[in-house]
Amino acid sequence: MTSFDTSPTLTVWRALLAVAVVFVMLATTGWSAVRDQQADGPRELALAAWARDRIAGHSLPEADAPAYRLAHFFATLTSGQRFALAGKYPSVVGNLDGAPVTLRYHANRVALRQAAAVEKVRARDEKLSPDGRDEAQARLDRFRSLLRGERQILAFDPSGKGRAAEVFGDLDRAARVSVVVPGVDTHLLTLERSKRKYAAPVGMAESLYGAERSASPGTRTAVIAWADYTSPAGLGMDAALGGLAADGAIRLNAMVGALPGTSKVSLFCHSYGSVVCGVAAHRAPDRVADIAVAGSPGMRAANAGQLETGARIWATRDGDDWIGDVPHMEFGGIGHGADPVDPAFGARIVSAAGAAGHSGYFEPGTESLDNFAAIGVGAYGSVSCASADSACHSGISGERNG
Repeated sequence: MTSFDTSPTLTVWRALLAVAVVFVMLATTGWSAVRDQQADGPRELALAAWARDRIAGHSLPEADAPAYRLAHFFATLTSGQRFALAGKYPSVVGNLDGAPVTLRYHANRVALRQAAAVEKVRARDEKLSPDGRDEAQARLDRFRSLLRGERQILAFDPSGKGRAAEVFGDLDRAARVSVVVPGVDTHLLTLERSKRKYAAPVGMAESLYGAERSASPGTRTAVIAWADYTSPAGLGMDAALGGLAADGAIRLNAMVGALPGTSKVSLFCHSYGSVVCGVAAHRAPDRVADIAVAGSPGMRAANAGQLETGARIWATRDGDDWIGDVPHMEFGGIGHGADPVDPAFGARIVSAAGAAGHSGYFEPGTESLDNFAAIGVGAYGSVSCASADSACHSGISGERNG
C-alpha cells in the first residue's frame, strides 16, 4: 500500500502550496533584484574606454576574454605596465579573471578609494533625501572598512547594490581553496556584519579559514568570501526561480577556473547559494573536488546524479532551520527541486550539531563548521556523519589531497 508521504494526493497538495507561495511572493515583493543594476555606470564607461585603448602599440584584450588569454596578456607586460593599467582602469583590472591576483588586489584598493570619494560627497549632498544620504554614508563606511589593513579584495563592483569577493590566505600558494557562496540579500552592505558576524559572507569565510588552519596547520589553504553575483532581494520571485542562480553559476565557474596554480577547490554553498552551486555543478572545472550545501532550498536537481559532476556532494541542515519547512520541489520552473538532506537525494549527509537556525552553520564550535573545515582540507576521515547517513564516508579516503 502506498504511504501518504508518497501518495499522488500529497504531491498535488504540495504543488498547490508551491503555487500559493508564489502568489504571496508576487503580491508582497514582486520582481526585485535585476532592477538594482546600472547599465551605464562608471565601470561600464571604463570598459568602453578599455576596449578603445592600446599599450605598447597593441590593443588591449577583450575584458570578457577567456582567463588563459588574459593571463598570457598580463604575462607579456612589464610590472610597470601592469600597474599602469591597474591605476588607469582599476574597476576593469580588479575584476578580470586571469589577471594576477595581487594586481587585482591593488586595482580594487584604487577602485575602493575612488568609490569612497564618491560616497563621501553624496553623504553630504543636500539634494539627496535623508535616506539617500544615510545609504551613502553606509556605503562609505563599508568601503573604508574594506580598505583597512591588508585586506585582499579579489572583486569589487559598486554599481547597483554592489558585488565583491575577499580572500583569506595566499591564493598563489594554496593547495586547497574553499569558496563560500552565500544566499539571498547578499550585496555590499551585507558583506560583513559586526553583530551576527558569522551570518555574513566575510564572517563565514574568515571563520572557515580559521577552522581549516586549526584542522590542518600544515595544509596551505585559502578561503574566498564570494559575494560576486547578483543574489535575490528577499524571499520574492527571484528567490523561487533559477535565473539569478544561472547567471551566478557562470560567474562562479569563471572565477574558479581562473584561480592560480593547481589547487583543489571546495564550494560551501549556503541557502540560495546552494542553488547557484547546483546549477554550476555540471560545468564546474575539474579542480572542484567537493560541493557542500547548508540550509539548502534545493539544487535544481531531483538527485545528486542529475548534477552531472565528479565532485563529492555533501549536505547538512540544522533541525531548527526554517528552510526545512519549505516545500522542496519544482513546479513549472518554480522551486529548486529535491531536498539535498533527504537520503534519497544521494548526498553525503553530515552533522550540523550546534548550528542554531538558518544562518548558524559557520559559527565556531559547531559540528557543521568543523565538518566544512575537514572537507576543505581533504581530511574526509574526520567528517562527522549525520545519524541519517552513517555511510557518508564510503568510497573516500581520509588522506589529504594537496
